[in-house]
Amino acid sequence: MTAPDQHKPTNRKWLRIGAVVSAAIIVLMAAFGNHEGRVENYVSYVIAGLMVLAVVVDAAMHRAGLRD
Repeated sequence: MTAPDQHKPTNRKWLRIGAVVSAAIIVLMAAFGNHEGRVENYVSYVIAGLMVLAVVVDAAMHRAGLRD
């Protein structure tokens, strides 16, 4: 077994890109999906917004030195 600090660090840039691309795909699926009603759209937009918000908060915390 190894300690968590001995593992190779995760590439933060690729995680951010993946989150933003995933959020864009969710928005596109909500906008052009084959469903009726608007509740699914609202939920999809909220989820995509939370993903983008998490990326922005992570970037701000990293820039402020609160995350490594």
